[in-house]
Amino acid sequence: MSDPVVADTRRLNSKPQDLTDAYGPPSNFLEIDVYDPQIVGVGRGRYTTYEVRMRTNLPIFKLKDSCVRRRYSDFEWLKNELERDSKIVVPPLPGKALKRQLPFRSDEGLFDESFIEERRSGLEQFINRIAGHPLAQNERCLHMFLQEETIDRNYIPGKV
Repeated sequence: MSDPVVADTRRLNSKPQDLTDAYGPPSNFLEIDVYDPQIVGVGRGRYTTYEVRMRTNLPIFKLKDSCVRRRYSDFEWLKNELERDSKIVVPPLPGKALKRQLPFRSDEGLFDESFIEERRSGLEQFINRIAGHPLAQNERCLHMFLQEETIDRNYIPGKV
């Protein structure tokens, strides 16, 4: 009878961690927050904008700290650009909420606080999933979305 094969369970030799390793900045990080929703305009011209703040030390981004205001349609634009020009699977956006746009609602519809918070959370999840993808990080449209005050919708698609 032969001996059964035993998996090697010895630990890898690693260097001891010092305070700089433990509490220093991470080697690579990308943080994107979507926050501070603001309702802009009046009547039928009303919409909500969100602050999109990015902090990173990834060399591919020219700005290491940026903050821009975006609305839902800007997120839709980014999704459409990535689906058209890149080879990545783009995650879905939070829903369009067509029923919330109907007149004679008992709540604020699209401008109801709980709906705005739910959408904000969904947009934050969406942009973090996209920006965390290595292939998406090369796309010019993502850089424009995250780092430029206004989106040039006539830009020439391509890599950074």
